[in-house]
Amino acid sequence: MELRNLITLTHVAELGSFTKAAEVLGYSQSTVSFQIKQLEDELGCLLFERINHTITLTRRGHELLAYANQVRVLTEEFKESLNRDEELSGHIHIVTPDSVCDDMINSYYIDFHSKYPKISIKFTTADTLDMFDMLDHNEADVIITLDNHSYNKDYVIAKEELLSMHFVASSNSKFAGVCGLSIKDIINEPFILTEYGQGYRRVFDKELAKRSLEITPVLEIGRTDIITTTVARSNMISFLPDFVTKDLIDSGELSYLDICDVKLEIWKQLIYHKNKWMSKSLKTFIDYVKEKEFSI
Repeated sequence: MELRNLITLTHVAELGSFTKAAEVLGYSQSTVSFQIKQLEDELGCLLFERINHTITLTRRGHELLAYANQVRVLTEEFKESLNRDEELSGHIHIVTPDSVCDDMINSYYIDFHSKYPKISIKFTTADTLDMFDMLDHNEADVIITLDNHSYNKDYVIAKEELLSMHFVASSNSKFAGVCGLSIKDIINEPFILTEYGQGYRRVFDKELAKRSLEITPVLEIGRTDIITTTVARSNMISFLPDFVTKDLIDSGELSYLDICDVKLEIWKQLIYHKNKWMSKSLKTFIDYVKEKEFSI
């Protein structure tokens, strides 16, 4: 069983495509197809089901992939041992909501870069459904969601936490400091919210729909920094995770509203695909986040 064939198997499984694997490996598509056929002939079993233009690992394919990934890890570890004096390097693509992207870059990126200057990071923002689609097509190495708790056997949850969420308004708002408010008390006030259908906004809208309620915001925007500063200077209201509003709450510019009848569970989760090849740089990033005491 040739090592290069096993490496090809891991790329085909990650990318879900013989063509994409060929592009990454620098082979022709026919070469990739031949290498997978060699493995199948050698083992006497089908590794991928080919239906129309999609390929899916068979049960035996999943079993072999686990072994192939171990071989790939050992191979990479050996290569790294030959170059152990060189700095850790690589590229990581992280997909997050806007608010998480802003928070990570402003709070923690400089520290990570100072520790691992040769690891480059690309941040992309997207909604939850698009994030999982990017994981499935190996277009993202890792995602961070702000949504309902997600569990799927195809994904690994590296870290998660339950978020505190509040309705917020300017400290000068007529609702600031008022106890025992209902959602119906504020439903007709001007709201500024993140985009419709994204992350916790979608969860929020579903909860309102259960009560036959609806909010039509006067402004929708993904930039939570703009939302918080606008709310602090106006009579608008928003619904945001506490890590977004903390600084303006601490400074007294924003106030939490005591809305007693809306309780939502929003989770922040760091997730990668179970078939994802864990490069040393990606493992380093995930371990860095897991070891920190701060929120993801």
